[in-house]
Amino acid sequence: MSRAFVKDNDGDAQDALPELPLSEHPNYVTPRGIAALRGRLADAQARRDALKTGEEDALDEQRELAALERELRWLNTRVASAMEVDLAKQPHDRVAFGAIVTVDSEDGERRWQIVGEDEADAEHGLVSYVSPLAQALLGARVGDEVRWQRPAGDMTIEVVAIDYPS
Repeated sequence: MSRAFVKDNDGDAQDALPELPLSEHPNYVTPRGIAALRGRLADAQARRDALKTGEEDALDEQRELAALERELRWLNTRVASAMEVDLAKQPHDRVAFGAIVTVDSEDGERRWQIVGEDEADAEHGLVSYVSPLAQALLGARVGDEVRWQRPAGDMTIEVVAIDYPS
């Protein structure tokens, strides 16, 4: 039989997962954000350790282990590069990182907290500091109107209140 029809096992090169993308922005985090990253890291390490101590060497477990190793590299990098912002030292008279901002617009009143990229969850009112909404709000004071540039069209929003979690 010709070797042309036999698959050589040349390692896991073709099965290698691409690395998870890292942001080019500084990795600012809130105290809650760094705690969440550290929790994810601990959970991933525990899952990896459990897989490594298993007796079986099934292909599915190898794939899960490869995905966990990739996630661990990403999490280790994010935790190592995290710059925790002391919210007590933020200027309370204007919007800065970590602020909980109440805004009013034609859609009504809404509260947003400006957080790090890894903590962002718009559905729960957490927006990344690099998002268009946060960029519009940063530096604003109570009573200021800012223009939020959205894909659905620009919107003018008024800053009604600025708070910081304790």
